[in-house]
Parts: sequence; C-alpha cells; structure tokens
Amino acid sequence: MEGLHRRQLRVLRGAGLARWCLEGRQGGEGRHLRRRAAAARRGPLNRSAPVSSRLPEFTWDTLDAAATLAAAHPEGLINLSMGTPVDPVPEVIRQALADASDAPGYPLTAGTPALRAAIAAWVSRACGAGVDGLGVLPTIGSKELVAWLPTLLGIGPGDVVVVPSVAYPTYEDGARLAGATVVRTDSLTSVGPTSRVRLVWVNSPGNPTGRVLPAAHLRKVVDWARERGAVVASDECYLPLGWSAEPVSVLSPQVSGGSYDGVLALHSLSKRSNLAGYRAGFVAGDPALVAELLKVRKHAGMIVPAPVQAAMVAALQDERHADEQRERYRARREVLTAAFTGAGFTVEHSEAGLYLWLTRDEDCWQTVDWLARRGILVAAGVFYGPSANRHVRVALTETDEHVAAVAGRLADA
Repeated sequence: MEGLHRRQLRVLRGAGLARWCLEGRQGGEGRHLRRRAAAARRGPLNRSAPVSSRLPEFTWDTLDAAATLAAAHPEGLINLSMGTPVDPVPEVIRQALADASDAPGYPLTAGTPALRAAIAAWVSRACGAGVDGLGVLPTIGSKELVAWLPTLLGIGPGDVVVVPSVAYPTYEDGARLAGATVVRTDSLTSVGPTSRVRLVWVNSPGNPTGRVLPAAHLRKVVDWARERGAVVASDECYLPLGWSAEPVSVLSPQVSGGSYDGVLALHSLSKRSNLAGYRAGFVAGDPALVAELLKVRKHAGMIVPAPVQAAMVAALQDERHADEQRERYRARREVLTAAFTGAGFTVEHSEAGLYLWLTRDEDCWQTVDWLARRGILVAAGVFYGPSANRHVRVALTETDEHVAAVAGRLADA
C-alpha cells in the first residue's frame, strides 16, 4: 500500500469508505478529470447526444485509491477532503422542522411570507443591504442554483460565462449544461471587448482558496458587467466565516452602488447552521432577475419543502448557534494551521471560509498520497482548475477529536 498511486486502483466503495463520498453541494465539487470513452452508447439516448455528454466524469472517483490507502492506516481514515458539516443541527432548527412536519399541501416556490422576511432581514444584517427593492427567493441548497442558473437565465450556445481561474467546478458545469462557452480568468480585461458575456461568477470568500476579494475589486466587476448587460452572480456561501479578513457582499452599497441591477448573491445555510442535509439556500438581489427565476422555477417544480422553509426561518432568526459554530471552526482552523505549517506546508490565502489552501511545492497528487499514507484524505488542487496543480485543499469540517489526531499524525511525520 505504501506506493499506491491514484490511478492504480478502482474500488467498490464499502461501508468503511461511504462517509467520504457524500454527494450534495460538497459531493459535487472537484474537477471531473476523466473524459468518457469516445464510443457512443447504445440506446434511445443516443438519438441525440445525452445531456451528460456535455459534462466530464464525476471527480471524486479520482480519490478512490487515496481513500483506500488512508483507510488502511492503523488508526483509520480522517476525512479533510470535503466540507461536509459533522456537528449537530441546532435544536432550535430541529424543533422548527418538527413543528412544521404536518405539511400535506404544496409549499410556495417563492417561500412563505415569514421566510422571505427572514431572508431579507438576514441579508440586511449580514450583507449591509437595504431591503427596499431587494428580491429574495429560497433555493434547494445553493449548488442547485449554481448548476442551473445559466439555464434559468436563458443563457445558451454562443454565450460566454466567466468563472474564476481556480474555482468551485459547478460554475463551469452549469455553463456546460446550458451549452455556453466558459472563460476562466481573474482579470476581466483578458476577456476583451466581446459582447457575448452573459454571466460573471465571483466567489468571495473563495472555495477552495479562502481568498477575500476587496470591495473595490468587486465594484469593478459589477461596473464592467453592467456596461455589457451581463449578470454578476456572487457565491457568498462562506461570507460569515471571515478570519484574517472581512468579506464584503456584492449587495453591499460599496459594491452595488446602492442598486441591485444585474446583481445576484447566493447564500447557503449548510455551513452556517449545519443544514447541508436540509438543502437550504437562497438568492437575493435584482428583483427583476429574481422574479424571472421564480417564474421558471414554478414551472420546473423547484420548491423548498415546507418543513425546511420553517427550519430556515428559525435558522436565520437565531445568531447564537451560528456564532457557536463559527467558534468551533475557528478553533479547528488554528489547530490545523499550526499542524500543517509545522509539517512543512505553506498556507496561501485562507483568510476566510472553511478551508486551508496548502502547498508543498510539488504535484498535488504527491501531496495527496503523502497525506493518505498518514490516514489523512484531502482534495487535490486540480479539482478546481489546472493552475492549482501544486495545491491541496483541507476542510475544517471534522470533529475536534479527529482534528487533534491530524495534528498528532503530522507531528510524527
């Protein structure tokens, strides 16, 4: 097992490895590195190319060998590869879910009045946004909207979607589903004078890097997009988790100029409130764009279940549990930062968010295997873009016991 390489083994996942291959917002992360075979499949789908042919293969399969190697460690596998919450769902939220569980009727796609009010109030507090003229809409988690936003906005072949050079891969997947062209860049000047750009993704704090974009940079992006009639979609799922820098929302007047025209901010309760299993997210911003999303989503049946809507209200109205969870992540971050830097890693960016962005200045798969031999599973940087091939991403979402064990294993390395 010592020399096991990621491409040398494909395993059927058993119970011992099931935990690390969860799906959802996090399970869909990573670059899809292996393309499908060129030979066409047989069957009705091949009368035209199936939608799945627009997408690369599912990424996390490339960690199979590393997961097997890590699981062979005498003290077991510690999973730092996915940002999957492990702490309990707060009681105030669970009680709200239970109280609303007798829900035989269809819920509102737009969300209950109580939920819309709770979203608007939270956005006002957390993002510095004014509630006047603000559109809000609950979503089935945030990954769902990330993946389908280009399609819901009518973006298609011939259109361009701009994504960060190192980024959550579902931005690109959503553009592929819509048949649009993807441009990876951190500098909009490199896009040139084209009028084909319809959507620009920004992500601050960034996943995987933890980088925080200053308000001046975000304002330039918004101004650039407005000049061209493009939409700016800001993935702000990690906004409450600023450590050495304070993240700024695209809805802040510093960025938006007091107008929500052409601007959407996507948020999630998965990290803030440990609700990844509830699929609880929302979008806020341009009321005309939000109204259009609502119209399409009504037809498509994209509805947050009524008990989850009630749970979201409780979560958004209670800051105590969010503050407690934030402190858990702060403590784990301090332990892991010291452990990895002590083992010779360099931490880059990582000033906010749920991850450490690390390098040993070697191919990322060498780092993945080195850590796997110590029973520690991390995400390879190339999942997030070709320029990240010398980095790995480490999540703060493990128990205190496992975080302490990581520090011990690295100290013995």
